[in-house]
Amino acid sequence: MSVGASESTPVRRVLDTNIVLDLWVFDEPKATDLRTSVETGNTHWLATAAMREELARVLAYPQIVKRLTHRQLPASAVLGHFDQYAQLHADAPKAPYACKDADDQKFIDLAVQHSAALHSKDAQVLCMKKRLERCGVALNPVTTIPA
Repeated sequence: MSVGASESTPVRRVLDTNIVLDLWVFDEPKATDLRTSVETGNTHWLATAAMREELARVLAYPQIVKRLTHRQLPASAVLGHFDQYAQLHADAPKAPYACKDADDQKFIDLAVQHSAALHSKDAQVLCMKKRLERCGVALNPVTTIPA
């Protein structure tokens, strides 16, 4: 699934915490198209208050603080991106399939509720690809921005 020009319908996506870190903490080159899609409105980033709380908690982990300090980037700037771009929704009802990692369930539940694409690198989520597809969720679809 590609993201087209700005006149196309935005794609609903749920981004797990590691993906958010790739976008704005690690500046991961492979995440450039997804970050651009979020920033230009070609992606509707769906999230919940619990996802923001998890991000705030993770931003305080020593290895993340070290990276933020190295980049002279305050955690509040990363949370600012969340606040600017994420569209907050209520917690979703439990999806038909449970993830072995309970911390990842909220991302799955929200993606299933909204038939949104789910972006995750977590092994416990990746192994659920076929089950998620049965629920209308594309796992890590390609995100390209036309030149």
